[in-house]
Amino acid sequence: MTLGILAVVSVLAVIGYLTYDVRGSWSYAMDLRSRQVGSLIVVGAAVGASSLVFQTIAGSRILTPSVMGFDALYMLVQTVIVFFFGSSTFMLMSVGERFLINTAALVVFGMLLFRWLFGRNSRNLLVLVLVGIVIGSLFGSLTSLASRVLSPNDFLTLQDVMFATFNTVDGDLLVVAAIVCAVGLAALVPLLRQLDVVDLGYDNALALGLPYHRVVTFSLAVVTLLVAVSTALVGPMLFLGLIVANLARQILPTHRHTELVLGSALVGVLCTVGGQFVVGHLMDNATTLSVVVNLVGGIYFILLLMRTVKL
Repeated sequence: MTLGILAVVSVLAVIGYLTYDVRGSWSYAMDLRSRQVGSLIVVGAAVGASSLVFQTIAGSRILTPSVMGFDALYMLVQTVIVFFFGSSTFMLMSVGERFLINTAALVVFGMLLFRWLFGRNSRNLLVLVLVGIVIGSLFGSLTSLASRVLSPNDFLTLQDVMFATFNTVDGDLLVVAAIVCAVGLAALVPLLRQLDVVDLGYDNALALGLPYHRVVTFSLAVVTLLVAVSTALVGPMLFLGLIVANLARQILPTHRHTELVLGSALVGVLCTVGGQFVVGHLMDNATTLSVVVNLVGGIYFILLLMRTVKL
């Protein structure tokens, strides 16, 4: 029933976003808003499902792929391109070329990082948090260093891609991202029951006969792909996964991933579509969705961290 309610509310949010306060040409408004809402659905579903699966593997509710340095790497990749090739070359690159470069860099980084972190069955929360902070700080420092020596024009060009935006999404690119995300989500379906056992811990999973390494490796590959595609499509949204995954766990008090992953994807769609509706239609784009998400998510992350320390 809860999943049904989430699905209905998500559909109503999508319909409201598409039809609210349409002025002028409906065909133009539907073309623009359909691409926007399509990107919101892809990002919300991909980030929600991947973040919840990652939390299960990491054994912690305060960790997400973005917290582990994905967004910092995305910004570093953009900075490196502008630093070495200039803003003119960066602007001449097609949207598809930038999408492929970002996706490839994030996928390679994610697989190397996650394989190293979980290769020895380590689920130590302090180690994972420390690694995420160090990697994020390293990439952030390199980005800041490179940004300081850029020309004003190059720096302004770089600033345009530093924040997630849903206003100008390429239609062809959205189709590719949607297909990749759909394949990734479908690949998670056979693993959902096995993730219930992974959630019990390494020793218990082995005792129950689960091929732990194979399940975790394949799950991490899918998580990396989903996060990389969603980040490369619209840009970084640091704390979106943290908010969505924890809200899904609170709304659905169960350990069954067949319900949790679907619920997290629906909550992600509801958060992105509803948040962009408020930012775009009610606040007249006075700010961006990523700024609001990072503000709320940052406070939420601190509260979760303090709660975890007390426990």
